[in-house]
Amino acid sequence: MDLRQLRYFVAIVEQGSFSKAAQLLNVAQPALSLHVRNMEADFGKSLLFRKAQGVFPTQAGEILLRDARSIIRQFQATRQEIQEFDAEPQGDVKIGMSASISPFLGVSLLLDTKTKFPKIKVKIAEAMSGFVLEWLKQGRIDIGFLYQPVKDGGLRSIPVLSEDLLLVGPKTPLIGVCAMETDYISYADLSKLPLIMPSTGHGLRDIVQAKALAMGHDLNVVLDLDAYACFRPLLQHGLGYAILPANVVARDRTDGLRTWTIGEKPLHRTIYLVHHNDRPLTRAVGAVIEICSKTFEQMVSNTEWRGASRTDIPGLFATETSAVH
Repeated sequence: MDLRQLRYFVAIVEQGSFSKAAQLLNVAQPALSLHVRNMEADFGKSLLFRKAQGVFPTQAGEILLRDARSIIRQFQATRQEIQEFDAEPQGDVKIGMSASISPFLGVSLLLDTKTKFPKIKVKIAEAMSGFVLEWLKQGRIDIGFLYQPVKDGGLRSIPVLSEDLLLVGPKTPLIGVCAMETDYISYADLSKLPLIMPSTGHGLRDIVQAKALAMGHDLNVVLDLDAYACFRPLLQHGLGYAILPANVVARDRTDGLRTWTIGEKPLHRTIYLVHHNDRPLTRAVGAVIEICSKTFEQMVSNTEWRGASRTDIPGLFATETSAVH
């Protein structure tokens, strides 16, 4: 087996069709079929199966797909690093982040990268944390921003920023809800409120749920909502209360709404920069990580990111970025 066969196999799975993959690769379809048969003979396992909807990997094929992507990307990174050694960093860097991060980090990151490293092309994809993690595991992105550390030997999680979470709701208590006179709410009282929350598996939901359970309480979630833009109008219409990052609250108009800290000490969540740890970073990825670090630091120092503080880990990025300049 060689690298070419791995590329062929990945293309067939991603295209879901031998004919589409053949067209993409500019290779005759019978040749692709022969390569797959040879691979299956080599492994002694079926790697693909056909359905009416297209071609899909078997369980053995899923294992090969996962590692084939990693091998191909590692080879490409090695080739690029050797070819560009001592040269200005260049190439594509793919980043995944959630909708609560991209409005603050995305624009600054793109502008700073274009100014400092014009040969680097940053591609940003916005999605829920679960999708970003899956993209990382599949090797589809180089860097991801998540709200929980990843327990995977192939990925490294670096805490870069901590931000406060606030309870947001109508100034006038909803029917059946007692007036909250203080600026903070206990977890016991929080458990009694009708909450609008992201669905289970979302970083924010998991953090709040775990903290409430640790305090001996559960959440009363009346509506699962995975669209940040919809929270404010639903709150203003009196459908419930929500827990949102202080930065998001500060950015949006909150007519008719007020905020409370959760617990006597503010509840917060940590943002983690996650990258692949099982292969060398390209100079381009290292350069973008450095820019991300400085962008976070600048946003915290000038209060552009409300309710945020930097994680205090000296020399955090030294290993990744020492070869950039």
